[in-house]
Order: sequence, then structure tokens, then C-alpha cells
Amino acid sequence: MRSYWPLILLLAAMWGASYLFIKVAVDDIPPAAMTDFRLSIAAVLLTGYLAFRSGARSAVTELRAAWRPCLVLGMINAALPMTLVAWGETHIDSSIAGIAQASVPIFVAILGLRYLPHDPLRSSQVAGLGLGLAGVALITGFHPSGGAWAIAGTFAVVLSSLSYASGGIYGQLRVHHTPGPVLAAGSMIAGAVVLLPFASAHPPTQMPGATALAGLCALALIPTFLGQLLLFRILRLYGSRRLSLVTFLMPGFAIAYGAALLNEPISAVALTGLALILLGVAFASGQRLFGVRVQEELA
Repeated sequence: MRSYWPLILLLAAMWGASYLFIKVAVDDIPPAAMTDFRLSIAAVLLTGYLAFRSGARSAVTELRAAWRPCLVLGMINAALPMTLVAWGETHIDSSIAGIAQASVPIFVAILGLRYLPHDPLRSSQVAGLGLGLAGVALITGFHPSGGAWAIAGTFAVVLSSLSYASGGIYGQLRVHHTPGPVLAAGSMIAGAVVLLPFASAHPPTQMPGATALAGLCALALIPTFLGQLLLFRILRLYGSRRLSLVTFLMPGFAIAYGAALLNEPISAVALTGLALILLGVAFASGQRLFGVRVQEELA
């Protein structure tokens, strides 16, 4: 359990930056095409990593053997949710998208009652989820503005959370039989292939600008390529529920990025909300606080 915090914080930092990269890239590249480029670049990098790790012939054999789970994950953990987020960010701010995805643990908890009966939800975890959502609500402090399209964009991101939650649970059930790097590479390949017809139907109308291309490359390299490798490591070690709690940390990183890169002020309300989020993650993940294991049942 000692490695949980460093791994989950690193993944939150990577994924927390993805909304910024998406917002920059989607200005010049349509959502499906942008997501397909993102997955294609990550697929090449992940396949190269897999070949380097186990040899080209062995990599091909492993990918062929795992084509079914890779196809499922490519659709529900890559192509569909990433496109929904990209489309949503054409109508809402990137920070709203990051906050909306804090709903992932809720869907994981609900789906887990049906598909993970061996991993029951404890009252301390329920309390942690509540604290985390309270922190997110405190940081947000408002509802999305911009009319019906903003509501639709937010709803699209919430749907992506349901898709990610489904992918996390499916991945947890399959990860015991298939190496994480194989699932990562295979799901990116499958997702890119699935999205190709949609990307071809709506390609960029002109050459994207340098800023959009830089955002796309950063998106493919950091939260997608490196993030996928880290994702399956955490999934194997700690399961989908503790993995899904990374979404609680994303708004905090969004505040830090905004302050460092955009000179946005950090308010006392934001810091209080961030503290509640971290406390909620601690309770829901069963970590120790001041020497007390918080996964024990609350009195």
C-alpha cells in the first residue's frame, strides 16, 4: 500500500492535464479525429514499448491472444469516453469537464455491487466518496453556464465517466490473466481502428495550428501513453475502486496548473475543497490518517 499515494498522485497529475491539452487541440481538430490521432500515436508508442519489453514476435502473439478484451477496452475505455470528453469540451470549459469526471467513483461503486461482489463497499468508503464529492462541489461553486449546449456537453462527460467506470471494472476482472502493457497497447489499437470511420467522416477542414498540434502531441504522450501504462499497474495492484478515486484529485491539479501557467488566483475556498477531496480519497482508499487505518468501519 505504500506505493498507492505516489502512483495515484502521478496519474492524477497526468490525467489532470489532459483536459487542458484537449481544450487546446479540439479548437482546430474535430473531436473524433482528434481522439483518433491521439489513440493512434499512443498505440504506436505502446506497441513499441511492448515489443522492446518482450520482443516483436512475442508482442504480436500476446496482442493476438488478447484481442477480445483489447477490443472491449478499446471501445469503452478509450474510443467512446475520450470522444465524449472531447465533444463535451467544445461546449464547456476544461475545468468543468475535469470536475464532471469526479462522478467515476460513483458509477464504479454502483456497478461494483453487481460485478464485484467479492469487494463489498464499506461505510468508510461511502463516507470517503461523500467527502470527495463535497470538496468537488465546494471548488466548483456553480453550475455550467452557456445554455442547453453546455448542459449537453457536461452530460457527455458524465456519460464518459460511466464508460470509464465500466472499463475499469472489466479491466480489473481481466487484468489477472493479461499483462497490463498488452491491454494498454491492444486497447489503443482497437480504439483507433473503431474511430477511424468517424474521424474520416469529419476530418479537419484546414491544417491545425502549431498550438493545437502541440496539445495533441502532449495529450498522446503524457496522459495517454504514459498514463495507460500507469493505469494498468494501479488497476492490477489496487483494483478499480481505488483507481477511480484519481478523478477526485484532478480538480486540485487543475487549480495548480491554472495558477502556475495562467496566473489564476488560489482562493481559500479552493484550498478547503482540495483538502476535503484528499481526505475523501484517504477514507475511500483505506489509507492511514495519523496512524489510524480509515478503512475500518465508522462508529
